[in-house]
Amino acid sequence: MPVWCCRCSLAGHFRTYSGTETEGQLLNSFVQYFGDSLGRKIKRMPLIEETVLPGDSLLTLPVVIIGNGPSGICLSYLLSGYRPYLSPEAIHPNPILHTKLEEARHLSIVDQDLEYLSEGLEGRSSNPVAVLFDTLLHPDADFGYDYPPVLHWKLEQHHYIPHIVLGKGPPGGAWHSMEGSMLTISFGDWMELPGLSFKEWAASKRRNIKTDRVMPEEIACYYKHYVKVMGLQKNFRDNVYITSVSRLYREKDDEGRSHQNEDISTQHLEMEDGQKSLVKRNWEVRGYQRATDGSHVPFCLFAENVALATGTFDSPGRLQVEGEDFPFVLHSMSDFGAAISKGKLRGKADPVLIVGAGLTAADAVLCAYNNNIPVVHVFRRRVTDTSLIFKQLPKKLYPEYHKVYHMMCTQSHTVDSNQHSAYTSFPEHNVLSFKPEMKCVLQSASGLKKILKFSVALVLIGSHPNLFFLKDQGHSIGHHSNQPITCKGNPIEIDPYTYECTKEANLFALGPLVGDNFVRFLKGGALGIARCLAIRQKKKHELIESGDGGGEGVP
Repeated sequence: MPVWCCRCSLAGHFRTYSGTETEGQLLNSFVQYFGDSLGRKIKRMPLIEETVLPGDSLLTLPVVIIGNGPSGICLSYLLSGYRPYLSPEAIHPNPILHTKLEEARHLSIVDQDLEYLSEGLEGRSSNPVAVLFDTLLHPDADFGYDYPPVLHWKLEQHHYIPHIVLGKGPPGGAWHSMEGSMLTISFGDWMELPGLSFKEWAASKRRNIKTDRVMPEEIACYYKHYVKVMGLQKNFRDNVYITSVSRLYREKDDEGRSHQNEDISTQHLEMEDGQKSLVKRNWEVRGYQRATDGSHVPFCLFAENVALATGTFDSPGRLQVEGEDFPFVLHSMSDFGAAISKGKLRGKADPVLIVGAGLTAADAVLCAYNNNIPVVHVFRRRVTDTSLIFKQLPKKLYPEYHKVYHMMCTQSHTVDSNQHSAYTSFPEHNVLSFKPEMKCVLQSASGLKKILKFSVALVLIGSHPNLFFLKDQGHSIGHHSNQPITCKGNPIEIDPYTYECTKEANLFALGPLVGDNFVRFLKGGALGIARCLAIRQKKKHELIESGDGGGEGVP
């Protein structure tokens, strides 16, 4: 199958694509992007066969960002030339940090030593730059203060680094698919991105925000508007699905000639004397864009750097038990909400079975409870377990979650079930299997088994990123090699100040992929990456101007 490719030296290899209108739309989109961003006159972007190996004459983007949620949006904002400076009137409540900021007031934060600025800071992220950027945007927020940011922003277009942001849906990522009736855990202010106050945006849209916490729909609209008002639209491509991200290598033979190899493992780079040497080249990004008529238009891009900003909502956690693939076993709140809205659970005598003890499971309990649907709630932990998320939430700010926690503690199956038929909890129980007659086999901590009848089951035990498009699904770049990437147990291993993968050069990651699950902290990843790339771009331009190099790739 032919693909759109950003390489212009293969004009002889294109052939006509059947859907001319769709072809033209995608072609014009990329041509306009490359022409505007790279300043080159491009009249046609040819289709190439997937079997054609890329040569040396590549039109290569400095950065491709995969994922258009808040992580990808914030990174695009900084790469577009927006720079944060210490505000003239600002005084940071941390006197040591403020003294450091005063030392280089004339420089943007992007141009300063992030390791020096973040030294000694503490916060709710294990990534120091995330803590630094958060305290600059929300000083002393964890102590209950609502201080304004100490930064102001300037658009310096000469700092623009050409990039493209690829996402499956509209800007905002997974926020567009979250259950709309629930409130966010974080305050609305903590969900905002640099340069646009969430409260001011809400007021301008005449949205009546009655509480500090807001609905996901509000946040999704804010992110979508943010991309537009900040002038970032040209960098974003929606309805794009990535199928492959692979490193290109150039292999040199004994006579110095080179040819390409697309799929060479890292181990092959460690070669013994006498063997052919390999030189790392740029990244090849393949995928397709879904057209309005449902057809798929494949494409191929080349990039010096790739930034992973995919989040963790791609793959819902699974119990890995018998019968989990039955159609009446759901794994997302959106599916559950759809079943309720379509009336599929109306009048059902059997309860909904909800598995999990996190906030999403609690959302499901509240959703069922508010729709008069009886609930059986199964979870593995004790209700006294100090690691339960409910223990970390203030009662005054999160009354609805403490209502669920209260029911978990007081309406257990060990108490007379007639007293609370609307809700029954099964602490310290595991699901052994689901049966085709819509029954579930549970096992208690003591080994006792129990069979329950239900109308629909909802398994909500977290979610994991899906990095299938990387070699070995990205298992090699985590803290624990050869294990799946998870935001808590095995995030991608990065340099703490540049967010570059320690095990793969020119591959960056931010957000939940590196353990920053809150929007407050993922913005630090954008800052670290932007500084790293700005330094490298500057060095590359200096090499070009001096005539000492400036070929493909970033050294």
